[in-house]
Amino acid sequence: MDILMAAPGRENLIKYNLQFFAKQGPGGAKTEEPTSKRLQDARKKGQVAKSQEISIAADLLAFFVMLRFLLSFMGLRILNVFQKIYNDIPHTIRMEEGRVPVMALKSSINSMIINVGVLILPFLLIGCAIVLLANYLQIGFKVTWEPMKPKFNKLSPISGFKRIFSVQSLFNLLKAILKITLLSVVVYITVKGREESIFLLYDIPLKQAIAFMGDLIIEIGIKCSAVYFLIAAIDFIYQKRKFHEDMKMTKQEVKDEYKNSEGDPAVKAKQKQKMREASQRRMMQNLPKADVVITNPTHYAVAIAYDQDNDPAPRVIAKGADHIAMKIREAAAENNIEIVENKPLARMLYSSVDIGEFIPPELYKAVAEVLAYVYKLKGRV
Repeated sequence: MDILMAAPGRENLIKYNLQFFAKQGPGGAKTEEPTSKRLQDARKKGQVAKSQEISIAADLLAFFVMLRFLLSFMGLRILNVFQKIYNDIPHTIRMEEGRVPVMALKSSINSMIINVGVLILPFLLIGCAIVLLANYLQIGFKVTWEPMKPKFNKLSPISGFKRIFSVQSLFNLLKAILKITLLSVVVYITVKGREESIFLLYDIPLKQAIAFMGDLIIEIGIKCSAVYFLIAAIDFIYQKRKFHEDMKMTKQEVKDEYKNSEGDPAVKAKQKQKMREASQRRMMQNLPKADVVITNPTHYAVAIAYDQDNDPAPRVIAKGADHIAMKIREAAAENNIEIVENKPLARMLYSSVDIGEFIPPELYKAVAEVLAYVYKLKGRV
């Protein structure tokens, strides 16, 4: 939409396009809430609201907690590995005919790899499990290969420039600054609190110094993990809100989606109109079979037919309101069908009985009285 503005005291007009101030999207601004179909389609493409920071924070916390419980075991294991390596060095490098014995060297390397693998494997397994669990709690379980497909629009310099100077990039920058600041404060406060013990490291035995440094590193790691969870919570809230805003739709997109899923409303309305017209034609064709037409007298008209030999009760074969009621009365007059005015009964039959249905038992008496009156007029009694 364009508007024209004139500066005070000047005749020059300035043209503004208000669409520049609207959120981009086909059909105008994205003001409509996302539909369930849009969210499902986005999920199939791998577009979901999740924070990678939560997985990192959970992984860090799990790592340092495990380190707390396995530190003594790992220390002993590492000492044993190094001790074995140093003990095997004389045998490994012994020269036989000018060559290093390959089998001894291979055995030593394999032993070292196995021992290191035993130390690393629990961290790898727990780390993978934590990442899977963190993602599952955020978005549930959904396997899709869509994000792995190459997208050539990402190679466009214009798209890259937009990504660099986007709101997401600004948020990532602020998040990185917040991480560095908070984590630096945590490390500084923790080290400052253990300052006296750190200065005594040169005066204590090596094993005790290593144990102290291990405890200090684990303490810093656990505190940093807790702070990282705070950053992850902020990031998760932001990602949720950003995803919701990105998924919003324009009015035109909502209409197009409805057309694609439910069909064009104009076409459906036309089909319903044709079905109503066909139903009315069939109804008017069956009207000559009626025994009586009960009216309101002008608003409603209900045609009743009763086949005593085949039907258990009278049946409504036609009904209508206003214009249709007038057509029913005209057709009844043309076919010499009695028209009886009964306002309460006409309203009850019109509202509670569909065309082709038998009248309910609670209306038997009222309809029977009308039929008896009609039969008496026609000499059928």
